[in-house]
Amino acid sequence: MDANKDQWSSRIGFILSSAGAAIGLGAIWKFPYMTGMNGGGAFFLLFIAFTVVIGLPLLIAEFVIGRGAEREAISAYKKLAPKSGWSIIGRWGVFGSFVLLSFYSVVGGWVLLYCLLSIPGLIIKNGANYEQLFGNITSNPLVTIAGLGLFLIINIVVISFGIKNGIEKASKIMMPLLFIFFIILVIRSVTFEGASAGLEFFLQPDFSKLSGESVLYALGQSFFSLAVGFSVMVTYSSYLGKDVSLPFAAGSVSFMNIFVSLLAGLAIFPVVFSFGLEPTEGPGLLFMVLPEAFAQMPFGEVFLSLFLLLFLFAILTSSFSMLEIITSAFTVNKNRSRTKVAWVAGIIVFIAGIPAALSSSTMKNVKIFNLTVFDASDFLVSNILLPGGCLLIALFIGIRMEKSLMKQEFSYSNNLSPSMYQLWFQIMRWLVPITIVIVFLGSMGIL
Repeated sequence: MDANKDQWSSRIGFILSSAGAAIGLGAIWKFPYMTGMNGGGAFFLLFIAFTVVIGLPLLIAEFVIGRGAEREAISAYKKLAPKSGWSIIGRWGVFGSFVLLSFYSVVGGWVLLYCLLSIPGLIIKNGANYEQLFGNITSNPLVTIAGLGLFLIINIVVISFGIKNGIEKASKIMMPLLFIFFIILVIRSVTFEGASAGLEFFLQPDFSKLSGESVLYALGQSFFSLAVGFSVMVTYSSYLGKDVSLPFAAGSVSFMNIFVSLLAGLAIFPVVFSFGLEPTEGPGLLFMVLPEAFAQMPFGEVFLSLFLLLFLFAILTSSFSMLEIITSAFTVNKNRSRTKVAWVAGIIVFIAGIPAALSSSTMKNVKIFNLTVFDASDFLVSNILLPGGCLLIALFIGIRMEKSLMKQEFSYSNNLSPSMYQLWFQIMRWLVPITIVIVFLGSMGIL
């Protein structure tokens, strides 16, 4: 590895940063409301199964590609498959991360604004209308654009400091705090009267509540929640030394992602059921339902602030990876300042994110295939770019990457038997592509 190249300082730094990249909106915002809308415990069980069988092999694949090439996303595929068109996978990932970050930062701005409001106690009030509060924030052009800008400035500053002094240091602080805050919330949540109904809903599988659509949602959630598909993990693992077991690192990240999803369910559903609220509320669960629930408990503003803060940490550590893959693509071998590129990239993302930020206000009547700009961006990423990226990576592993290099990277620093490598390779070659095609066709309404 290039001695001058920025690297992770430790295995734990890499694992925490990778977990931070994976744990974001998907685990804390999307997972609870998807679980609430799709039967509770049965959905959670399917999510775990698909994460282990589909998401984990894909995560290992991105790690293998990144460390095997020792290059960021675009250059990695150029090095491993020279004079071919496979570098499109890296370009696909950079473009997808750009689109995702442009509307992801809008939600990050909402959460940042909620955090700022909750600290002085301006959210929970007697007789407050939380649906109206959310509407007031999202429909105010200046407020939403300011939130978008502040959120991206935090990202730019962290990315400017690099891998070791930026992303890794931030993740080492934010990720442990995220787990500590979550555990505090879970302890408080499960002690409410009536919490057992929420625990039963979340932890006791009732497969009669599942539909074919629910299975597809669980499948999609499994690999979307691990940040696979856009080669951000290719970029992250390119900074990794040979002393780390990639299957162990990927397993650790997958476990933490499942664990955070478990904590999210344990923190949210007991509260929702204790106060007679609806678990099927959907995307508004976080911003409209939970403040109402926290308002009915002692020290509710404190617990709401903790929840919003940990949610902000999760979103930030995830967004770092998106801005990093964009920044690294324009700094590798070009003698360009990381700080300048990060600021330029951040400003371009900010400009691109303005239409999504205005989708609930001045641009709410602007439609793309009958969707707002925000919803259209979400649909493009979730239903086309992400599964497409996952499929391309699976095909690259199955038919193009050099087998000896794959086996070498898979086997470094671990005592796994050769049969484990063969099992992983066959899963990537056959099961993962077939499954992704099923998810893609299902999301497009063809199945």
